[in-house]
Amino acid sequence: MFDTLLPRPVSAQPAPGSFHLDVTTSVQADPAAESAARWLRHTLGAATGLPLSPTPADGDIRFVVDPTVPGPEGYRLEITPDRVVVTASDPAGAFYAAQTLRQLLGAPAFRASVVHRGPWVLPCGRVQDRPRFGWRGCLLDVARHFMPKDGVLRFVDLLAAHKLNVLHLHLTDDQGWRMQIHRYPRLTEIGSWRAGSRVGAHRELVHDGRPHGGYYTQDDLREIVAYAAERQVTVVPEIDVPGHCQAAIAAYPELGNTPDERLEVWPFWGVNENVLNVADATVTFFCDVFDEVVDVFPSPVVCVGGDEVPTTQWERSPLARQRMAELGLSDPAGLHGWFVGRMAAHLADRGRRVLGWDEIGEVGALPPDAVVASWRGEEAGVTAALAGHDVVMCPEQRLYLDHRQSDHPDEPVPVGYLTTLQDVYRYEPVPAGLPAEAARHVLGAQAQIWTEHLDSPRRVDYAAFPRLAAFAEVVWSPAEGKDLTGFEQRLARHHLSRLDALGVEYRPLDGPRPWQTRPGVPGRPR
Repeated sequence: MFDTLLPRPVSAQPAPGSFHLDVTTSVQADPAAESAARWLRHTLGAATGLPLSPTPADGDIRFVVDPTVPGPEGYRLEITPDRVVVTASDPAGAFYAAQTLRQLLGAPAFRASVVHRGPWVLPCGRVQDRPRFGWRGCLLDVARHFMPKDGVLRFVDLLAAHKLNVLHLHLTDDQGWRMQIHRYPRLTEIGSWRAGSRVGAHRELVHDGRPHGGYYTQDDLREIVAYAAERQVTVVPEIDVPGHCQAAIAAYPELGNTPDERLEVWPFWGVNENVLNVADATVTFFCDVFDEVVDVFPSPVVCVGGDEVPTTQWERSPLARQRMAELGLSDPAGLHGWFVGRMAAHLADRGRRVLGWDEIGEVGALPPDAVVASWRGEEAGVTAALAGHDVVMCPEQRLYLDHRQSDHPDEPVPVGYLTTLQDVYRYEPVPAGLPAEAARHVLGAQAQIWTEHLDSPRRVDYAAFPRLAAFAEVVWSPAEGKDLTGFEQRLARHHLSRLDALGVEYRPLDGPRPWQTRPGVPGRPR
């Protein structure tokens, strides 16, 4: 059974015998590991129907935190016929050991209620495990297509089941503003919905005329953050500036460069010339926004976006030219860096590090502790790492999961680069030839799920899985021993049945099911 684990552990040695769970089995934990034990009692209790009592004190399944265990996030799991002992380096390691126990019990353990009629049995043996990278992330774009709160909570559970630990929540864009901001209520009253959506990758300025929208209250987001934290997932919020801001400008026209022109929340996809102006009042507005963001999200890192900022409007703006003169700038691109830098400084004053897309490295917006998300390839990430900046690798050529999964004619809305399951598994986050001193700045990697063409949780499932399972092994498991054939066997024989039990509508390995296709909806392959 140890050869069924996904992601692949550092080491696993089976031993003779098995441990049986029954109505007398207890689950006990040190205080530092209690959250992992509580999660296991709740989750396995539902699937098995067993009480899994927290008494007696020694416990049949015991969680212990011991900082001498290799980590962080590491654990040692020992299963004998008499008991199960988890020794973890920290609470996160204890939680990942609990996830491993769930996998060892088989696919029925992933159900929300009892369907299994036989005994519940764990194989005896020993697992030693810890992650390769500390940043094992996935971006979920809820701005282009809103995902209701219950869908986000479910997605958190899916990340946790794969030992992923960062949910990058893309909360704002031209097509929608999804976070309640008390000081500026029109951001959600106006900015959270649009009149329609472009269908597929049509280039014409036409949309379907079907209103789309939604937003999260701050209490919704606090709930998501707390739910994720119990599952060792950090929620990193993104408020994208100074581009991708038409939803905000539609709500507050004074933020834009054409205040006399009433803009609507944008119903199309692509790069938009409507960017924020560079007035002091606009800077103050977004400092106020970020104050509410950091009040809701305890993440030590906050994303300010900073990508795809056309300078066309600034080139024509007297205010922008005046600001350039004040700052001694010869190119309006410098305003891009100035604006991002103001946000970064404001967040630093509140004890937060800034994360930005790799364009921020080209426009002078890199404070020393900034984290660079290298999305246009790996070159910007390499440059940033060599300069001593921390980097998260998320190149669109390899890790954009909204991109097409095959050249099959039935592939729904085939956009972007061809990115197969095998392509994702073969990805290596540390670029070849990067010196060791720079390589330590690669915090990890992040898969991206942009939702222009993913208009429901079912479509997100199809785009994400099973490629996200391959990604999980890339960022968790040791680089040594990487084995595509072994991964494919574990996936097909064991892990897909776990996804079935969880109700994930993944893409079958041989292509989409008929209801997963989108006949007549054009894509734009690259």
